[in-house]
Amino acid sequence: MGYVQEARENHVKKKVEEALRSKMKQKALKECDQYTSKYAQCAAGRTFSVVWQCRKQAKELNDCLHQYTNDAVLEEMKKEYMLQQNEKGSVKV
Repeated sequence: MGYVQEARENHVKKKVEEALRSKMKQKALKECDQYTSKYAQCAAGRTFSVVWQCRKQAKELNDCLHQYTNDAVLEEMKKEYMLQQNEKGSVKV
């Protein structure tokens, strides 16, 4: 499959892409809730020291979030969206 054809197949409107990104972020936060809680517990009552005191928790949280919020995940969501829309017969926003 050529690059241009692949780009056309995965193209969605900006509004749809923003909605998909939002959905992706919500899912990531839900899936990484335990890491969010650990980081919040560590950060509670700290100011500047949170940077070095909670480094491990921050890295764990970021690693988890990255699993669910990267370009590959977004592209997969776009493909799924396009397939759903094609099954319905027309692309809607």
